[in-house]
Amino acid sequence: MLTPHTPQELAEALAGAAGHGRTILLRGNTSKNRMAGPLESAEEEISTNGLCRVLQYEPNDLTISVEAGMRWRELQRLVGEHRQMVPLDPPFAETATVGGVLAANSSGPRRRLYGTARDLVIGMRFATVQGKVVDSGGMVVKNVAGLDMGKLMIGSFGTLAAIAVANFKLVPMPQAERSLLLPFDSAATAIAARDRILKGVLQPAAIDLWNPAAGATIGNPTWILALRAGGSAAAVERYERDLAPLADGVAFNGERHERLWRHIEEFTPQFLAKHADGAVVRVSCTLKEVEAVMASFAGPAVARAASGVCYGYFEACDGVAEWLGDAVRRGWRVVVEFAPEGRKRTLDLWPSPPFTNAPELELMRRVKALFDPSNLLNRGRLYGRI
Repeated sequence: MLTPHTPQELAEALAGAAGHGRTILLRGNTSKNRMAGPLESAEEEISTNGLCRVLQYEPNDLTISVEAGMRWRELQRLVGEHRQMVPLDPPFAETATVGGVLAANSSGPRRRLYGTARDLVIGMRFATVQGKVVDSGGMVVKNVAGLDMGKLMIGSFGTLAAIAVANFKLVPMPQAERSLLLPFDSAATAIAARDRILKGVLQPAAIDLWNPAAGATIGNPTWILALRAGGSAAAVERYERDLAPLADGVAFNGERHERLWRHIEEFTPQFLAKHADGAVVRVSCTLKEVEAVMASFAGPAVARAASGVCYGYFEACDGVAEWLGDAVRRGWRVVVEFAPEGRKRTLDLWPSPPFTNAPELELMRRVKALFDPSNLLNRGRLYGRI
């Protein structure tokens, strides 16, 4: 395995392998190997773990530039010292690298307020199989010059090029934060409460919905809305005063608040660690469809209830195929986000558009051909299609 220590060395390693027509497995810290498509055998393995420096940090400008091998938790710790954050809340944060988080387009509960990686990355440097180091964007938050090719790398699972450096716009931490857990006796009443919140003045950073199986992991096996509120001390007091009456819930801050959202952030890693044959599916739907999607899961399920992204957890893969067929018939956009390596070849990992839409899939393949014409890089990692 090659472990370059600079972007130029990374580009040279890629070009060296590609020049001999050797297939390449590009990896970070392998925290998400069960995610996306199968790990095809490759003749060369290249790791970004050697790229772990902070290149530029301007706290007053709310920007930072770091190399792709830096651990996500270390990035959080570093900017947290200045009461700043990159509020993506990805799973596997303890072990995941910055490059891995971006390549997988990972995000969490606060996406409804702060967006996803494409909203927080303002620049990128990546290495190609042609041996080039390409800069896209910069260190300026409002940068609109030219095509931002770095956006293509986000969510590409390393099938186009190798992310070497990422520049982020940072967000100040709120003065105070508070969690509200609101229990309900049904999905319908929980969704009705969500709708009231969305129509109101107060807008929490996160509005997550858990079904009873997910709620049981914190000792409350019922339908739960988990709200994350932030702002001035007066603002969070108003959140509790105005929203707590929606249900007989609890509000808390401090260490208990942090533990709750860490539990939510790591829900997927903890589930997969307990279930070797487990799988996780992701459904992107309208806000009206969240209730039906969540009701379709027999096991634990968690929704970004104000964003229309739902996650269903299966203890074994046997039940996934039948559920997928019903979901596709109902028109939901579905992907099997995590599955055991040995099961990935028997499951249709992405049975919904764009991978079932010929023009969109053809466009994605043409982009792949521009960056990696010989199809050497991370073959099959984009859910077995690219």
